[in-house]
Amino acid sequence: MADHAPAASPATPPSSGRRDLILAACMMATFMAAVEGTIVATAMPTIVAELGDFHLFSWVFSAYLLPQAVSVPIYGRLADLYGRRRVFYAGAGLFLLGSTLCGFANAMPMLIAFRAIQGMGAGAVQPLAYTIVGDIYTPTERARVQGLLSSVFGIAAIIGPSLGAFLADHVNWAAIFWVNLPIGLAAMAMLTAFYREQPRGKSHRIDYAGAVLLTIGGGLLMLALVQGPSLPHGFLFSCIGVGGVAMAVLAWHERRVAEPMLPFRLWRHRMVALSGLGSFTIGALMMGVVGFLPSYVRTVMNLSTLASGLALGAMTVTWSFASFVAGRLMIRTSYRATATLGGLGLLSGSLVLLAMTPTSGLLWASTGAMLVGLGMGFCNTTYLVSVQAAVDWHERGAATSSNMFMRIVGQSVGAALFGAVVNIALSLGAPMQSALGDLYFLSTAFGIAALALALRWPRGLGPTHSR
Repeated sequence: MADHAPAASPATPPSSGRRDLILAACMMATFMAAVEGTIVATAMPTIVAELGDFHLFSWVFSAYLLPQAVSVPIYGRLADLYGRRRVFYAGAGLFLLGSTLCGFANAMPMLIAFRAIQGMGAGAVQPLAYTIVGDIYTPTERARVQGLLSSVFGIAAIIGPSLGAFLADHVNWAAIFWVNLPIGLAAMAMLTAFYREQPRGKSHRIDYAGAVLLTIGGGLLMLALVQGPSLPHGFLFSCIGVGGVAMAVLAWHERRVAEPMLPFRLWRHRMVALSGLGSFTIGALMMGVVGFLPSYVRTVMNLSTLASGLALGAMTVTWSFASFVAGRLMIRTSYRATATLGGLGLLSGSLVLLAMTPTSGLLWASTGAMLVGLGMGFCNTTYLVSVQAAVDWHERGAATSSNMFMRIVGQSVGAALFGAVVNIALSLGAPMQSALGDLYFLSTAFGIAALALALRWPRGLGPTHSR
């Protein structure tokens, strides 16, 4: 049955002052979701000490990641059909509900369940914040502003660990979840006051079957990637088999409905396809640094925990800087130029880390991380801005969300692949030094792929000439 709620489209562009306030609200929403990972990770030792069940430790993160990943493209498509604001409210409200409940959890299974609610809401927050910003700025302005919005990830990565440690040690671990409440409520209130959409009198048919197939197929495959080593073999193979079949049926189904939940036709556009593949690649490469560089610095170089944190922090600082610069540079050059700079940064950083030895020292490790951060900032901003410029308003939510979805999938695949490289090396008798060092061969391969994709971009296209 068709749903007769009107879709929405942009009304008269808001004034400069209102746009700034809308941007501020979107930055707050992005920070709220981005800081979640680092702030919770820092406080987990305190949480486990109180709640127990250490064997469920990883599920606190998986329960958040899996529903977030699966729901991202669903929220993006619904925002195209029914308007950004109402879908953002639904997702942000669910996120804040989950955050509130997490603070009241008194057992690990309860916390995991509430984290799943949080994750279901998080799937809307970041992609729709980016989509709203994409709606209210021109293509040229969008490059500058989206770069600024992307830099929020770096800021969150810097603030999150120290904030999480402070709240867990001096307030209560529940506060790491409740700190989201005033930020999220303020962002929603600001969007209510300043962001307007104009209803369009057109009915839509929700692709319920597509949403169910995506949830089952994507969820099971992501579960196999994220929790594969800890799952019984029979259950693992069942997840892969059932998930693969569900995704195959989804691909068949989506080509036969008028308003598919996943509009695969978008991937026929060269910039959408290249940006999606690029986001997958940088997501995978990032896990080699985030997941394993601190361990190398701590266990192989035998440096302090502070030193390992500084090495990783170097990446987040340059990521924020590069995101800010990329938006301005692409206005003067092209998408191809900034994506190529990003690919060069990723490849050179991976090569520096590949050449790292136990005696290289903190400066060497930080230099590699800094170069990777520069590459991430340039690539991520370029992919986002180009995707939004490549499609019309009624497909911008789906295009933005699909790009972010590919990065999340890349992170999951990367974590699985890098972990497999280390585990295989250790099982063959290689020392830890060699096992952790070998994974940067894989990181270098992803860097080469990112650069190759950048060189496939059409020449001359940029925010001032996107089609």
